[in-house]
Amino acid sequence: MPNPSPQAHALTTTADDVRQQLSLTGYGAEEVAHLSRVIDAQRRSLAPAEREGFVTAVGCYLGECLVRTYQGEWAAGPDGSTGVGIAGQLFFNPFFLVKEQLDKGAAASVAAFFASVPWRLAERLGAQKLKIS
Repeated sequence: MPNPSPQAHALTTTADDVRQQLSLTGYGAEEVAHLSRVIDAQRRSLAPAEREGFVTAVGCYLGECLVRTYQGEWAAGPDGSTGVGIAGQLFFNPFFLVKEQLDKGAAASVAAFFASVPWRLAERLGAQKLKIS
C-alpha cells in the first residue's frame, strides 16, 4: 500500500481526533449512525462561526468511515473538491454530506447515505456490465 499524501494523512488524523472526542470505537455503520445523531443535535445550537470547523472535522470522520468500510481512498473529485473515491466508480464529498444534514436534518441523514453505498456501488457496477455485454 502506498504512503498516503500529506493531505490524506491530515484528513485521517483529524478523523481520528473526532473519533476520540466522540468516544467512538471505530469507523463503521454504528459509528456513522451516532455521528448522524450528533449532527442533528448540533443543527439548531451550532453558532455560525463554528459551522465551517464542525463541517470540516465531522466530514473528515465521515470520509474516513467511507475509506475504511468501503475500501475507498481520499482523492480529488472532478471539480477539484476533496472527497472519497470508491472502486474507481464513485466519488463522494463527505463535507457536503455533513453540510446537507446540518441544513436539512434527517432527510439528508449521513447514516442513510452511508448505508446506501453498497447499493450505489452495485448499481454502478451493474451498469458497467450492461455496457460490456
